[in-house]
Amino acid sequence: MRNKFIAGNWKMNTTRAETTALLQALLQGTSAIEKTTIMVAPPFANLQIASELLQNSKIKLGAQNMYWEDKGAFTGEISPLMLKDFNCSYVIIGHSERRQYFRESNQEINRKIQAAFRHRIYPILCVGESLENRERGQTLGVVEYQIRNGLAGFTSEHMNDFTIAYEPVWAIGTGRAATPADAVEVHSYIRSLFAEMFDSTIAESTRIQYGGSVTADNIDSFICEEHIDGALVGGASLKADSFLKIIQAAEQS
Repeated sequence: MRNKFIAGNWKMNTTRAETTALLQALLQGTSAIEKTTIMVAPPFANLQIASELLQNSKIKLGAQNMYWEDKGAFTGEISPLMLKDFNCSYVIIGHSERRQYFRESNQEINRKIQAAFRHRIYPILCVGESLENRERGQTLGVVEYQIRNGLAGFTSEHMNDFTIAYEPVWAIGTGRAATPADAVEVHSYIRSLFAEMFDSTIAESTRIQYGGSVTADNIDSFICEEHIDGALVGGASLKADSFLKIIQAAEQS
């Protein structure tokens, strides 16, 4: 049975002091959580303090991005070895903001996923369509293209502890969330795609999160759905009260 997975993507937010205060509140508020996997992904500059605070805790540490090479002349990039130094368990790969603003291709995303597997960092692959794609009825085709190309060369042996995050681009940071029915359609399609690409066991065991303007007010309508295994949370993860409510909703589902 898939356990729920709530991840907070802090994006380019929080100073060192804000990171400390937020994590202290989250640590206190999650002491009774037993069934739900929790992860936070602070900015790279705050991974060290986060690593120290989260040591031996229930909250896992993740990164928002990484490069596919271990080291070299790649100014400004972050390598998987650096993330391992901070005890990062997870890395978010292919977020729509990386695809849109930094023109990341599916081929680059594939190389990053390969690097994550090589260093035993669990990848969260983000997929999702634009508003134009949705209005043209291209949602499932876009998601399939991103998954097939992002996971090119992988077999079922690689897929343990892999996570997909379905994030409709038009719902990220806009306050406009997809409906649960929209999300379930895509999540169930991804499972059928994984059954074809890998096998039925992988299709049933892979966790698929929903992301896109997830809040404490709307999480209940998503988390109760069979094919939705959690959430990749943006803005609502920056406030302890709202993020804890989302975590608690997952724990109780």
